[in-house]
Amino acid sequence: MAQSVLHKENMRGHANHGWLDAHHTFSFANHYNPEMMNFGVLRVLNDDRVAGGRGFGTHPHDNMEIITIPLTGSLAHQDSMGNSSVIKNGDIQVMSAGTGVYHSEYNADPDTEVNLLQIWLFPNKKNVTPRYGQQTLDLNERHNRFQQVLSPNADDEGVWIHQDAWFSLGSFDAGFETSYRIRKEGNGAYFFVIGGKVTVNGQELDTRDGYGVWDTSEISFKAETAGAEVLIMDVPMQLQ
Repeated sequence: MAQSVLHKENMRGHANHGWLDAHHTFSFANHYNPEMMNFGVLRVLNDDRVAGGRGFGTHPHDNMEIITIPLTGSLAHQDSMGNSSVIKNGDIQVMSAGTGVYHSEYNADPDTEVNLLQIWLFPNKKNVTPRYGQQTLDLNERHNRFQQVLSPNADDEGVWIHQDAWFSLGSFDAGFETSYRIRKEGNGAYFFVIGGKVTVNGQELDTRDGYGVWDTSEISFKAETAGAEVLIMDVPMQLQ
């Protein structure tokens, strides 16, 4: 029988630093909740709003797969591997921190807020050579379907990471129904509602709610409002 966990929007941690308004689905920084530490290998799901021209100065990471998905605005990235880029809505960025990397992230626009999701996954290989990847996706490819944006395979659709994980994004018409199939035995799927209302396996979800489902192979899905947007993170439930 399928098991599930519900994280309502108002259960998230919240920290407003003025230039940064951050919501944390899982324990992060000064927000600690032993009941909300992770979902399988999914360790961090941060919903950040960064004021114009502000950002995160150079800081280190290691042995973590870090995925950034801008929802609005644009984000400038620089790292110790020599990468310098700007990502915006429709892009996805991945950084395998591996043996260690330094990077900075700043709002590329001095006047407009940027809203981004930053997601951390535990890797299935430690101490790999750090790497960077970025891709621009066709937003039309997620209308009434789950557009794959991340996988474990370098030659597959979207970016790739060192983990048996698949991410998909979708935008749906009201009343659209489908199902999501788990990509690998032992994985679970975490649904994060970017906007609108949906029903997943009979559970009604609102904007910014999170819902994890595991011990099943197929999950029912229905969009309740027009333009409902969802991110699905299909991840191993066991930490390596």
